[in-house]
Amino acid sequence: MKIIDCHCHIYPDSIAPKAIGGIASFYNLKLGEDMLSRGTLSDMLSREKRAGIGHQVIFSVATNAHQVSAVNHFIAEEAAKSGGTLTGLGTIHPDCPDLSAAVEEVIALGLKGIKIHPDFQQTKADDYRYLKVYEYCEGRLPVLIHCGDYRKDFSNPNRILPILETFTDLTVIGAHLGGWSVWDEAVKVLPGHDNFYIDCSSVYQYAGRENTAEIIRSYGADRVLFGTDYPMWSPEEELEKLFSLDLTPHELELITHKNAEKIFGIEKYSV
Repeated sequence: MKIIDCHCHIYPDSIAPKAIGGIASFYNLKLGEDMLSRGTLSDMLSREKRAGIGHQVIFSVATNAHQVSAVNHFIAEEAAKSGGTLTGLGTIHPDCPDLSAAVEEVIALGLKGIKIHPDFQQTKADDYRYLKVYEYCEGRLPVLIHCGDYRKDFSNPNRILPILETFTDLTVIGAHLGGWSVWDEAVKVLPGHDNFYIDCSSVYQYAGRENTAEIIRSYGADRVLFGTDYPMWSPEEELEKLFSLDLTPHELELITHKNAEKIFGIEKYSV
């Protein structure tokens, strides 16, 4: 089976330990012994190959506007060197002085979408600056949005719904089943929008197996992308959890590769 991991964070080798430490601190996660060795491209490829995953969608998140161009160049260079087996997404920060130019650079670099993390960037997903980004991306680039956090109100469903209703030609992917830790709220209002997809990264540990399967079926398998949230979890274990959900072969085919192929134009896999 072809498998695409649509949710992979990677960092330059020199800053990966610091970046992972920051993520773990944000989510109050206890780092395992090997966690600080993760986050690099080489480690990701090694772990994904063992899991039988042949294509990865890679990105990183800018925590300030000054990082945006450097991060996007790093991701674009790694994707280009892969010969087509990596798909890169760009980053945008709402404080960029020229958001239109930032989006145009993402396109010029050959990146296939934009990832934003309203919670890390401390900006509501429906803030007017993000709205400009969605306007510039509509009909041109899909946008992957971190969705949900019961502790905050930057990316919860009430912030995502107006985006879907306003930018109807914008392809939006809601990470973490559309609402990490607020899934009950998300499934009440987000399914049924033609421009909305979700990924299933970082959910099994929190939502549970049965609830995860129910949420996937609430959206429909044709709306779900497989993702591991590398480097936080083991790709092998995340794939095993997906296969444990009693989904049909057709549903698994959609989730593991067909939906991503359609959204990102993916054709090539590593061997």
